[in-house]
Amino acid sequence: MNSRTARPPSIAWRLALAITLILAAGGLLITVAAYAYGRQAAGEAYDRLLAGAAFEIARSVSVTSGRVVVDLPTSAFELLALAPKDRVVYRVLDRDGKTVTGYDAVPRPPQSADDVVFYAAEFGGETVRLAATRRRFAERAYSGEVGIVVGHTTRARKALARDITAKALMILVAAGLAMVALTVFAVRSSLRPLGRIERAILDRNPKDLSPLHVSSPREIETIVVAINRFMDRLARRVTVMQTLIADATHQLRTPIAALRAQAELAAAEENPERLRSITRRIHQRTVGLSRLADQLLNQALIIHRADAVEQQRLDLRAIAVRVAEETDHDLPEMGRDLGLDLPDDPVEVRGDAFSLVEAAKNLVNNAFRHGERPVCLTVETLAGEGRAEIAVTDNGAGVPTCHWADSGRRFASTAGSSARDAGLGLAIVNAVAEAHASRLEFSRTADGRFRAALRLPLQRDAGS
Repeated sequence: MNSRTARPPSIAWRLALAITLILAAGGLLITVAAYAYGRQAAGEAYDRLLAGAAFEIARSVSVTSGRVVVDLPTSAFELLALAPKDRVVYRVLDRDGKTVTGYDAVPRPPQSADDVVFYAAEFGGETVRLAATRRRFAERAYSGEVGIVVGHTTRARKALARDITAKALMILVAAGLAMVALTVFAVRSSLRPLGRIERAILDRNPKDLSPLHVSSPREIETIVVAINRFMDRLARRVTVMQTLIADATHQLRTPIAALRAQAELAAAEENPERLRSITRRIHQRTVGLSRLADQLLNQALIIHRADAVEQQRLDLRAIAVRVAEETDHDLPEMGRDLGLDLPDDPVEVRGDAFSLVEAAKNLVNNAFRHGERPVCLTVETLAGEGRAEIAVTDNGAGVPTCHWADSGRRFASTAGSSARDAGLGLAIVNAVAEAHASRLEFSRTADGRFRAALRLPLQRDAGS
């Protein structure tokens, strides 16, 4: 089996094939149309010659002593001589249908009220085209119609039709070649921006994930936009990975070193009281390290889900109930004091349930760890703003007003951090807010309680 993958056909080749098929089909149709037009034009031209010859002969017919006399004019045969390769036939019939002069084998014309009748017939093994007219006499010696039939073979007609078709095809071929040349130029000009995009990607540093800035037509601009969106998603993935590595390196080293030191002290300690004290500190360090690891992984997972998981329509009340259940499961001493204030009607938003639950859990955990009880989880509809919110309130001092703007940064001193907490809680909430086109807002209630709320766009029905 050949290991090389067959290269797909290029756009230029596909366009060339499509244009060739179009030109071939068009050429066939034009050839048929040109030949039909040539036959019609040749037929009309030579039919006029036959009609002229028939009228000339009709004018030369006279009646003498009751007999039909025909003095064939040379002008009639001069007209027919314009088709030199054709055989000329004629026949003049009296009122009884008898031949006055000409060929008896020439077929009689069909009945018609027209001045001249054209028809085709077989004569001498060849197809002939005939024109028939008549002249009426109303004399004492002779009363009735004299029929005149003139015809010739169709060689000149066919030759003229072929000549017209050939000239039309010559024009068609010239026009086709011109179209091919213009098409090649247009295709190359149209595909040139793709080459610029290729060079722009190949020439840049592999670590450069900044957007492409390439001048391109509107139709190709969509490709540039798609590439930039992909690079933006890739840059976010790389940032998540780099952030996780940097955070883990920076934040885990110190607690792990402290935990190791405490374990070494415990191994060397013989005093039971001191050993219990060291064991308690090891446990505290372990809990803090576990919480930090969970927050680091949750933040990376939430940023990843923002690009990888499709958001769905959900009810914020269900999110709040889930937060209360999981908080009660994870932190029993907190969950017992968590209040819920939920509306009767659904509060529908569009989002990722896992991320919203994690964000709300971090707000609840921050309120319990750094605020004062009671803590209440609230869901509310802000119909006038077209938004819904899930908020946590407590009786603590909360984040100082001067630090509200930067409280969502990682490891910020105001992000709910302490000696036992690395300060990733509000950073996770802020990441969820960005992924849901929403915002994290701090405020104080009328009675002075601190309030942290995640505001999301309200999901409305299509008909509302």
